[in-house]
Parts: sequence; C-alpha cells; structure tokens
Amino acid sequence: MQLEAKEIDVAIAAQFVQLVLNCIKQEYPHNNIFWLESDEDMKPPRELMPAFYGCLDWHSAVHGHWLLARLARYFPDAEFQTTARQALTQTLTPEKIQGEINHFHRCPFFECPYGFSWLLQLATELHEWNDPQGKKWLATLEPLETLVANNFYRWLEKLELPDRTGAHSQTAFPLGLALDWARSRKNQDFADLIEDKAQKFYRSDRNYPLHFEPLGYDFVSPCLAEADLMRRILSPTDFANWLTDFLPQLLTEDAVNSLQPLQITKPNDYLQSHFRGLNLSRAWMLEGIISQLPNNDSRLDTLRYVSVLHRQCGLVDVASDHYSSSHWLGTFVVYLLTARGLSKYKNPI
Repeated sequence: MQLEAKEIDVAIAAQFVQLVLNCIKQEYPHNNIFWLESDEDMKPPRELMPAFYGCLDWHSAVHGHWLLARLARYFPDAEFQTTARQALTQTLTPEKIQGEINHFHRCPFFECPYGFSWLLQLATELHEWNDPQGKKWLATLEPLETLVANNFYRWLEKLELPDRTGAHSQTAFPLGLALDWARSRKNQDFADLIEDKAQKFYRSDRNYPLHFEPLGYDFVSPCLAEADLMRRILSPTDFANWLTDFLPQLLTEDAVNSLQPLQITKPNDYLQSHFRGLNLSRAWMLEGIISQLPNNDSRLDTLRYVSVLHRQCGLVDVASDHYSSSHWLGTFVVYLLTARGLSKYKNPI
C-alpha cells in the first residue's frame, strides 16, 4: 500500500492501531539488553516489564501505546476508539506501572536514551489530551514519567560525548523528543540541560560526510537528527548559518543526489526493515529543518523535494503485517503524518 495524502486518514490509522493491538501482548520473540546481577534477574519479560513487554522490545511497546493514544486523540469519532482505549486501560494500571518502576529501580538507565524519550512522548500525549479517560491514564503513568525524566536528566548530566550512529543509542534524536517533552511540561531545568548539551556536542560541527550514510542499518539519519535537534534551539538565522557550515552539500547542484531514499530489497529482514524507518524519519526531519529556515533560504526547494521523495518511498507497503515491521513501523508513519515533531503541527483535540 502507498499513501499519498499529506496527512493520515482514518482508514490507514485503523490499520496501524490493529497492528499495535496485535503485538503489545506478544511477548516472544523478544529482544532487549538486560544487566543481570543474579539469577533473580532472569525472569520473563512480562514479569520484568509488566506494562511494556510486547512488540519485540520495551521501546517499541512504549511507542506502540503512544500510537494508540495519538490516534485515539487525533480521530475522536473513529471506530477503533473502543479497542484502543481498552488496550490503554489494560496496560496503564497502577500495578503494572509499579512493576515498571521496580524494574527501573534495579536498572535505572535501561533503554536510555531512546526508550526514555518515547516514554516521555507518551506522557506528553496524555498531558496535552483534554480527555477524562486520558487524564486517568496520565495519573497512573506520572510516577513512571517522573522517574524516567529524573534518570534521563542524571544520565545526560554525565554524558561527555554524543553517540553519532543512527540506531537506538544515537543521541540527537531522543534529545529532540525529550526537549519537546520538557518544553511542554515547562521543565526548564531539563530543557536548559538539553540545550546546553546540544550546543556543546554539535554547535561547532562542520563539513559532515553525508556520503557515509547510512551507517550500517540506521533507522534515523545521524546528520539530519542532529540538524533537527539544532533547529529546535537556534534562531532561524543562526540555524541557517549553522546548517551551511554543517552540510555545505545542500548548497550544491548535487544536493538531491546526496540524500536519496533507501531501496528495500528484503523487507522482512529485521535489520533491513530499519531502512523503512530511515526513509520516514528522514522525511520528518527534513520537514523540521525546513520549518526553521528563513522563507528566502535558497535550499528550501531542494529540501522540500527530497522530503517528499522520502515520504513517498517510506510509505510504500508500510502497513506490512510481517513482525519485522509491524511491531514498530506504524509509530514512524504516525509521527510523520500527524506532524508530531513540528512546533506548528496540527493540534488534535
């Protein structure tokens, strides 16, 4: 299936809701990295992480629930409201969230920073949603939100160098999500820390070797994630100047060839499925970059063209029910098509 619409419609939203419903309680196969201190730490995922144990790994389970909340909020009259709400109600219980808290007391930086950032995005969605049931879920989630935010802050305080790869340990993308949460929650200390670290890590970057990407099986572009973070903290003029130094290729006639979508030859391969996400995340990061450039910037036409190209390629057969994609890819589609990462996104109710 290929989506053409600028924004998501209710039919495709229903498909992604169903894909999430199919996997949030599927415990196996499972893939996580655990720190084990003793035999007592060897437990099934449903016991270690009783709320978010499905979808292959913890972060995918978390952002699968974000998808349910986002689409329930975005389509208040959709037929999937009942099943999406039932799933959120079954997961977001005090007992299950306490189990998650217990796990983070044992492993305070488990899934940091990528999984942490998605947990904060889930919390953001519930904070911004004017819905009585959503407020109940939020009240249940808030102790975990607070713990994750505090642990994230502690981790970032000590971080001396960024991870410049394009997978889960990458630094820039989760900092962008966390900054959006901090600003939404008016957590100025966390926002200031993220901005300070971004300046330290990235402000002086020059002449990025764009032709090296992708690095292995990336699902985000390291350079575009960095730019998408910096556009959140710099003024339009400063950002335009920084981008010129960082990606001078975008000013050349060969700019389009520097950012071509990835072609997927083995869509059911778990690692190559990352390239599906890469095309989608490139599209929304390009849109973020465009949103902060001055209106007369000479790169805008090129960036718009490349963004649309990635959007179109990323949305081909995107509703695949093979588990390599179905356990996570819908989140990237919904994040893109509902413009969640843009400061001027269309705000649902």
